[in-house]
Amino acid sequence: MRHENHTLTQHAFASFKQNQRKSWSLFAPLEPLTTLSAARLVDFAGVRIGEKILDVGCGTGVVALTAARFGAQIVGIDLCPDLVARAHGNARLAGVEATFLEGDVEGMPFEDATFDRVFSQFGHMFAPRPEVATAQMLRVLKPGGVLAFATWPPSEFVGQVFALVGRFAPLLEGVSPPTLWGDKDFIAQHLEGSVQDIVFEEGIMQFPALSLAHYRASAEATLGPLKSFVENPHTDPRDLHAFRTELQELASRYFEHNHMRQVYLMTRAVKGS
Repeated sequence: MRHENHTLTQHAFASFKQNQRKSWSLFAPLEPLTTLSAARLVDFAGVRIGEKILDVGCGTGVVALTAARFGAQIVGIDLCPDLVARAHGNARLAGVEATFLEGDVEGMPFEDATFDRVFSQFGHMFAPRPEVATAQMLRVLKPGGVLAFATWPPSEFVGQVFALVGRFAPLLEGVSPPTLWGDKDFIAQHLEGSVQDIVFEEGIMQFPALSLAHYRASAEATLGPLKSFVENPHTDPRDLHAFRTELQELASRYFEHNHMRQVYLMTRAVKGS
Protein backbone atom coordinates (compact mmCIF):
# COMPACT_ATOMS: atom_id res chain seq x y z
CA MET A 1 0.00 0.00 0.00
CA ARG A 2 1.24 3.44 -0.91
CA HIS A 3 0.40 6.26 1.50
CA GLU A 4 2.05 9.31 3.02
CA ASN A 5 2.01 10.23 6.70
CA HIS A 6 -0.13 13.24 7.60
CA THR A 7 -0.45 15.49 10.61
CA LEU A 8 -3.76 17.07 11.48
CA THR A 9 -3.25 20.73 10.63
CA GLN A 10 -6.23 23.04 10.89
CA HIS A 11 -6.65 22.92 7.13
CA ALA A 12 -6.45 19.12 7.08
CA PHE A 13 -8.93 18.95 9.93
CA ALA A 14 -11.46 21.08 8.02
CA SER A 15 -10.90 19.01 4.88
CA PHE A 16 -11.50 15.81 6.85
CA LYS A 17 -14.90 17.03 8.02
CA GLN A 18 -15.80 18.28 4.55
CA ASN A 19 -15.02 14.85 3.20
CA GLN A 20 -17.29 13.32 5.86
CA ARG A 21 -20.15 15.57 4.72
CA LYS A 22 -19.68 14.35 1.16
CA SER A 23 -19.02 10.67 1.84
CA TRP A 24 -22.04 10.20 4.13
CA SER A 25 -24.45 12.06 1.84
CA LEU A 26 -25.63 8.79 0.25
CA PHE A 27 -26.38 7.02 3.54
CA ALA A 28 -30.18 7.37 3.12
CA PRO A 29 -30.69 3.92 1.47
CA LEU A 30 -29.55 2.35 4.75
CA GLU A 31 -32.35 4.08 6.64
CA PRO A 32 -34.61 0.97 6.81
CA LEU A 33 -31.75 -1.04 8.34
CA THR A 34 -31.23 1.45 11.16
CA THR A 35 -34.94 1.91 11.88
CA LEU A 36 -35.29 -1.26 13.96
CA SER A 37 -32.12 -0.57 15.95
CA ALA A 38 -33.40 2.98 16.53
CA ALA A 39 -36.46 1.59 18.29
CA ARG A 40 -34.22 -0.68 20.34
CA LEU A 41 -32.00 2.26 21.37
CA VAL A 42 -34.97 4.46 22.32
CA ASP A 43 -36.46 1.64 24.38
CA PHE A 44 -33.07 1.00 26.01
CA ALA A 45 -32.63 4.68 26.87
CA GLY A 46 -36.19 5.39 27.91
CA VAL A 47 -38.29 8.40 26.89
CA ARG A 48 -40.92 10.38 28.77
CA ILE A 49 -43.60 12.71 27.47
CA GLY A 50 -42.41 16.30 27.27
CA GLU A 51 -38.70 15.55 27.64
CA LYS A 52 -36.31 17.52 25.46
CA ILE A 53 -34.09 15.13 23.53
CA LEU A 54 -31.09 15.67 21.29
CA ASP A 55 -30.18 13.17 18.56
CA VAL A 56 -26.47 13.62 17.70
CA GLY A 57 -25.42 12.57 14.20
CA CYS A 58 -29.13 12.16 13.56
CA GLY A 59 -28.77 11.13 9.91
CA THR A 60 -32.24 10.72 8.41
CA GLY A 61 -33.89 11.10 11.81
CA VAL A 62 -34.85 7.52 12.65
CA VAL A 63 -33.94 7.76 16.35
CA ALA A 64 -35.32 11.28 16.73
CA LEU A 65 -38.66 10.48 15.11
CA THR A 66 -39.01 7.24 17.06
CA ALA A 67 -38.58 9.22 20.29
CA ALA A 68 -40.95 11.93 19.03
CA ARG A 69 -43.78 9.41 18.78
CA PHE A 70 -43.48 8.98 22.57
CA GLY A 71 -44.28 12.67 23.01
CA ALA A 72 -40.74 14.02 23.42
CA GLN A 73 -39.53 17.38 22.13
CA ILE A 74 -36.92 16.51 19.51
CA VAL A 75 -33.85 18.22 18.11
CA GLY A 76 -31.50 16.44 15.71
CA ILE A 77 -28.11 17.61 14.49
CA ASP A 78 -25.98 16.19 11.70
CA LEU A 79 -22.89 17.24 9.76
CA CYS A 80 -24.44 16.29 6.40
CA PRO A 81 -27.04 18.72 4.96
CA ASP A 82 -28.48 16.06 2.62
CA LEU A 83 -29.32 13.83 5.58
CA VAL A 84 -30.81 16.76 7.51
CA ALA A 85 -33.08 17.48 4.53
CA ARG A 86 -34.13 13.82 4.48
CA ALA A 87 -34.89 13.97 8.21
CA HIS A 88 -37.17 16.98 7.66
CA GLY A 89 -39.00 15.03 4.96
CA ASN A 90 -39.36 12.01 7.24
CA ALA A 91 -40.83 14.21 9.98
CA ARG A 92 -43.42 15.64 7.59
CA LEU A 93 -44.34 12.17 6.34
CA ALA A 94 -44.63 10.79 9.88
CA GLY A 95 -46.69 13.80 10.95
CA VAL A 96 -44.55 14.55 14.01
CA GLU A 97 -42.88 17.72 15.24
CA ALA A 98 -39.07 17.77 15.22
CA THR A 99 -36.27 20.24 14.61
CA PHE A 100 -33.27 19.17 12.52
CA LEU A 101 -30.13 21.27 12.14
CA GLU A 102 -26.88 21.03 10.21
CA GLY A 103 -24.06 21.08 12.75
CA ASP A 104 -20.99 19.49 14.29
CA VAL A 105 -20.98 17.45 17.50
CA GLU A 106 -17.61 19.00 18.35
CA GLY A 107 -19.17 22.48 18.49
CA MET A 108 -22.91 22.25 19.08
CA PRO A 109 -24.97 25.49 19.13
CA PHE A 110 -26.88 24.75 22.33
CA GLU A 111 -26.77 26.19 25.84
CA ASP A 112 -25.41 24.14 28.73
CA ALA A 113 -27.84 21.69 30.36
CA THR A 114 -30.48 22.02 27.63
CA PHE A 115 -31.55 18.41 27.11
CA ASP A 116 -33.04 15.68 29.32
CA ARG A 117 -31.54 12.94 27.12
CA VAL A 118 -28.85 12.86 24.46
CA PHE A 119 -28.89 10.01 21.94
CA SER A 120 -26.59 8.97 19.13
CA GLN A 121 -26.94 5.97 16.84
CA PHE A 122 -23.70 5.27 14.94
CA GLY A 123 -23.17 9.02 14.76
CA HIS A 124 -20.92 10.72 17.30
CA MET A 125 -18.41 7.87 16.96
CA PHE A 126 -17.21 9.38 13.66
CA ALA A 127 -16.17 12.67 15.28
CA PRO A 128 -12.36 12.88 15.01
CA ARG A 129 -11.77 13.83 18.67
CA PRO A 130 -13.64 11.66 21.21
CA GLU A 131 -12.76 13.90 24.13
CA VAL A 132 -14.31 16.92 22.40
CA ALA A 133 -17.45 15.06 21.32
CA THR A 134 -17.88 13.62 24.82
CA ALA A 135 -17.46 17.01 26.47
CA GLN A 136 -20.02 18.59 24.15
CA MET A 137 -22.65 15.89 24.62
CA LEU A 138 -22.27 16.04 28.40
CA ARG A 139 -22.26 19.86 28.37
CA VAL A 140 -25.69 20.11 26.75
CA LEU A 141 -27.13 17.32 28.93
CA LYS A 142 -28.87 18.26 32.16
CA PRO A 143 -27.53 16.89 35.47
CA GLY A 144 -29.29 13.59 36.04
CA GLY A 145 -30.00 13.33 32.32
CA VAL A 146 -29.41 10.20 30.26
CA LEU A 147 -26.74 9.74 27.62
CA ALA A 148 -27.38 6.76 25.32
CA PHE A 149 -25.71 5.67 22.11
CA ALA A 150 -25.14 2.74 19.76
CA THR A 151 -21.71 1.98 18.31
CA TRP A 152 -19.82 -0.72 16.41
CA PRO A 153 -17.47 -2.92 18.50
CA PRO A 154 -14.00 -3.31 16.94
CA SER A 155 -14.12 -7.10 17.37
CA GLU A 156 -17.36 -7.52 15.39
CA PHE A 157 -18.07 -7.41 11.66
CA VAL A 158 -18.64 -3.69 11.00
CA GLY A 159 -15.76 -2.77 13.29
CA GLN A 160 -13.49 -5.08 11.34
CA VAL A 161 -14.69 -3.53 8.07
CA PHE A 162 -13.69 -0.07 9.29
CA ALA A 163 -10.34 -1.45 10.46
CA LEU A 164 -9.81 -2.93 6.99
CA VAL A 165 -10.53 0.43 5.39
CA GLY A 166 -8.10 2.01 7.84
CA ARG A 167 -5.30 -0.29 6.69
CA PHE A 168 -5.73 0.73 3.07
CA ALA A 169 -6.61 4.38 3.72
CA PRO A 170 -5.15 5.37 7.13
CA LEU A 171 -6.86 8.12 9.07
CA LEU A 172 -5.02 11.39 9.50
CA GLU A 173 -2.76 11.47 12.53
CA GLY A 174 -4.83 12.80 15.40
CA VAL A 175 -8.15 11.37 14.16
CA SER A 176 -9.50 8.66 16.45
CA PRO A 177 -10.72 5.39 14.89
CA PRO A 178 -14.53 5.38 15.21
CA THR A 179 -14.72 1.79 16.41
CA LEU A 180 -12.93 2.68 19.65
CA TRP A 181 -16.40 3.81 20.70
CA GLY A 182 -17.45 0.16 20.58
CA ASP A 183 -14.92 -0.79 23.27
CA LYS A 184 -16.39 -0.82 26.79
CA ASP A 185 -13.11 0.17 28.46
CA PHE A 186 -12.69 3.10 26.07
CA ILE A 187 -16.24 4.27 26.77
CA ALA A 188 -15.80 3.99 30.53
CA GLN A 189 -12.52 5.92 30.34
CA HIS A 190 -14.06 8.82 28.40
CA LEU A 191 -17.12 9.03 30.62
CA GLU A 192 -15.26 8.52 33.91
CA GLY A 193 -15.97 11.16 36.51
CA SER A 194 -18.91 12.63 34.59
CA VAL A 195 -21.51 9.87 34.70
CA GLN A 196 -22.81 7.05 36.86
CA ASP A 197 -24.70 3.82 36.31
CA ILE A 198 -23.11 2.85 32.97
CA VAL A 199 -25.04 -0.02 31.36
CA PHE A 200 -24.07 -1.95 28.22
CA GLU A 201 -26.25 -4.13 26.02
CA GLU A 202 -25.66 -5.77 22.64
CA GLY A 203 -28.01 -5.87 19.68
CA ILE A 204 -27.94 -7.53 16.27
CA MET A 205 -28.67 -5.83 12.95
CA GLN A 206 -29.35 -7.93 9.87
CA PHE A 207 -28.06 -6.42 6.61
CA PRO A 208 -29.90 -8.10 3.67
CA ALA A 209 -27.64 -9.24 0.85
CA LEU A 210 -28.31 -11.52 -2.09
CA SER A 211 -24.61 -12.41 -2.30
CA LEU A 212 -21.25 -11.28 -0.95
CA ALA A 213 -20.76 -9.18 -4.07
CA HIS A 214 -24.14 -7.54 -3.49
CA TYR A 215 -23.11 -6.67 0.07
CA ARG A 216 -19.81 -5.19 -1.12
CA ALA A 217 -21.50 -3.08 -3.80
CA SER A 218 -24.08 -1.77 -1.34
CA ALA A 219 -21.48 -0.99 1.33
CA GLU A 220 -19.25 0.84 -1.15
CA ALA A 221 -22.18 2.98 -2.26
CA THR A 222 -23.49 3.96 1.18
CA LEU A 223 -20.88 3.64 3.95
CA GLY A 224 -18.87 6.87 4.14
CA PRO A 225 -15.32 5.56 4.73
CA LEU A 226 -15.68 2.82 2.08
CA LYS A 227 -17.18 5.21 -0.42
CA SER A 228 -14.33 7.70 0.11
CA PHE A 229 -11.65 5.06 -0.44
CA VAL A 230 -13.26 3.43 -3.47
CA GLU A 231 -14.04 6.72 -5.23
CA ASN A 232 -10.73 8.43 -4.43
CA PRO A 233 -9.01 9.02 -7.80
CA HIS A 234 -5.63 8.50 -6.10
CA THR A 235 -6.49 4.98 -4.91
CA ASP A 236 -4.12 2.54 -6.59
CA PRO A 237 -6.08 -0.08 -8.62
CA ARG A 238 -4.00 -2.84 -7.05
CA ASP A 239 -4.95 -1.61 -3.57
CA LEU A 240 -8.60 -1.45 -4.59
CA HIS A 241 -8.53 -5.02 -5.87
CA ALA A 242 -6.80 -6.26 -2.71
CA PHE A 243 -9.26 -4.36 -0.52
CA ARG A 244 -12.31 -5.81 -2.28
CA THR A 245 -10.89 -9.31 -2.06
CA GLU A 246 -10.26 -8.98 1.68
CA LEU A 247 -13.66 -7.35 2.27
CA GLN A 248 -15.52 -10.23 0.66
CA GLU A 249 -13.44 -12.78 2.56
CA LEU A 250 -14.23 -10.99 5.82
CA ALA A 251 -17.90 -10.73 4.93
CA SER A 252 -18.09 -14.44 4.18
CA ARG A 253 -17.61 -15.18 7.90
CA TYR A 254 -20.79 -13.26 8.77
CA PHE A 255 -22.99 -14.08 5.76
CA GLU A 256 -25.91 -16.43 6.42
CA HIS A 257 -29.45 -16.83 5.05
CA ASN A 258 -29.10 -13.81 2.72
CA HIS A 259 -27.98 -11.33 5.38
CA MET A 260 -24.89 -10.05 7.14
CA ARG A 261 -24.93 -10.52 10.92
CA GLN A 262 -23.88 -7.20 12.47
CA VAL A 263 -23.50 -6.94 16.25
CA TYR A 264 -23.65 -3.47 17.80
CA LEU A 265 -23.18 -2.15 21.34
CA MET A 266 -25.56 0.12 23.22
CA THR A 267 -24.40 2.26 26.14
CA ARG A 268 -26.53 4.12 28.68
CA ALA A 269 -25.30 6.35 31.49
CA VAL A 270 -26.64 9.05 33.81
CA LYS A 271 -24.88 12.40 34.06
CA GLY A 272 -23.78 13.29 37.56
CA SER A 273 -25.20 16.24 39.46
